[in-house]
Amino acid sequence: MNHKSESLRRGARTDLSTLSLSSCRNLIAKIDILKQRLFREFSTEVAGSDRVLKGALNEAESLAWQTPFPHLFFPVLAQEKAVEATQWARHQRHVQAQGAMAFAA
Repeated sequence: MNHKSESLRRGARTDLSTLSLSSCRNLIAKIDILKQRLFREFSTEVAGSDRVLKGALNEAESLAWQTPFPHLFFPVLAQEKAVEATQWARHQRHVQAQGAMAFAA
């Protein structure tokens, strides 16, 4: 193997690793943007339970990163988790309202 071909291979590896790192950063940024958008979309429905929604979105992200294609799984998982957090918050408001009515009677 000559010096020129070895130098080219080393350069290709460097370019590939730079490209891979750039792709990973891009993917992380896109997932973060979607996470923020979903938080804004659902935050009014979980008013007062923002931590629950944040936790649900973080859990969805964590589960997505355990798959070979996090960019494909995250949107669906995040949507499902956000809906579950919304339902939980709605249920909690209902339970609290029932408790308040019981004390009023």
